[in-house]
Amino acid sequence: MSEFTNNKTERLAKLKELAILILKTGNAHSFITSNRDFIETVVPSDFITLFDEIIQEGYDMEDIKTLTNKILNIFHITISNYRRVKPEPNSFLGVLEQNNEEMKQVLNKIRPVFKSFMKDNQNTKLRTELLSLFDTLNLFVKHYTIKENVLFPIIENTWPDYRCLQIMWSFHDDIRRNIKTVLSNLQETEFDIKQFNRCVGDIFFNMLAIKFREEQILFPYILSTISKEQLNKMNHDGFEIGYPYIKPPQTSLSTKETMQKEGFVNLGTGQLSFEQVKLIFNHLPVDITFVDENNKVCYFSTPKKRIFPRTTAILGREVNNCHPPESVHVVEKIVQSFKSGEKDSAQFWIKMGFEFILIQYFAVSNQLGEYKGVIEVSQEISDIRSLKGEKRLLDWD
Repeated sequence: MSEFTNNKTERLAKLKELAILILKTGNAHSFITSNRDFIETVVPSDFITLFDEIIQEGYDMEDIKTLTNKILNIFHITISNYRRVKPEPNSFLGVLEQNNEEMKQVLNKIRPVFKSFMKDNQNTKLRTELLSLFDTLNLFVKHYTIKENVLFPIIENTWPDYRCLQIMWSFHDDIRRNIKTVLSNLQETEFDIKQFNRCVGDIFFNMLAIKFREEQILFPYILSTISKEQLNKMNHDGFEIGYPYIKPPQTSLSTKETMQKEGFVNLGTGQLSFEQVKLIFNHLPVDITFVDENNKVCYFSTPKKRIFPRTTAILGREVNNCHPPESVHVVEKIVQSFKSGEKDSAQFWIKMGFEFILIQYFAVSNQLGEYKGVIEVSQEISDIRSLKGEKRLLDWD
């Protein structure tokens, strides 16, 4: 089988043969028996391309996740023995690996307490200790949030075979859901002990499996395909979300990364053209009015349906003069409390015919905490007030 060693196309064809066999039969024994030499020839990045192709063929995600676990178990030793490129300790990926190790230590602390609790699930002390440990473990979900919101977008823009990330994200959600279930169970008087046992087992398996797949497959391939500059920016973005346990030294973005494009407004979290800014404000289902620190009206939005009439004649007008005498004292009190820092928001709700209007005021301050004005936001919320239960699926009928 040595002909497969340096030919990725042929390796992938063989891996695809294995994947289809497992998807159809759930069993890979015949393949393993007749392809033992081949198993030693794969390269970790082969699986990135393999699962990208599998996803594009439209298989059910749960079936793909089962397939992923089975295939990576077959090639576990080969992947483990492959010499990987390690990230620098304080780099973005290096910090993610340090957090992985901290997560593993938390799991190691949970294991003996969990075993004791399963033998004596009425033990209050064990329950309290286990609850505290799972609270600590729950902090680690930020690691997955950073991957999904910082790392995955860069990969999607860099790799043609990025779709394997969908599988990893689905496993993230399984972990989140199971941790939430365990925490909920531990706070209840009675719960299904078998389900609890199954949830904890799934948490251990999935978290350690994701750690292995990150460090042996995903991260090494990232280091060979994504620039150091991009990775440095990810470190900065990771701070925005918050690392779970270990944090890297915080660095500022380079001038190149923060440079404003001509004709665009740099909003810190993205750059928009002037037209895009105008369109966004005018398509929000709310009335927005901004009054600056000198109590002058500077701006109002023009949505399709305004709740309160506004014309450009009010621009530059004293905000006190925009309200009737009976209510101006309320406006003055709000503004004064915002300026003093006593309050940072206020809200009222009124009925106007058949409509129910929510009126909110928000203090605006700069990074130094200096008062820079107030935003008034008005919204018709009759439909919002009537919402019940959940709606998770799109339904336009």
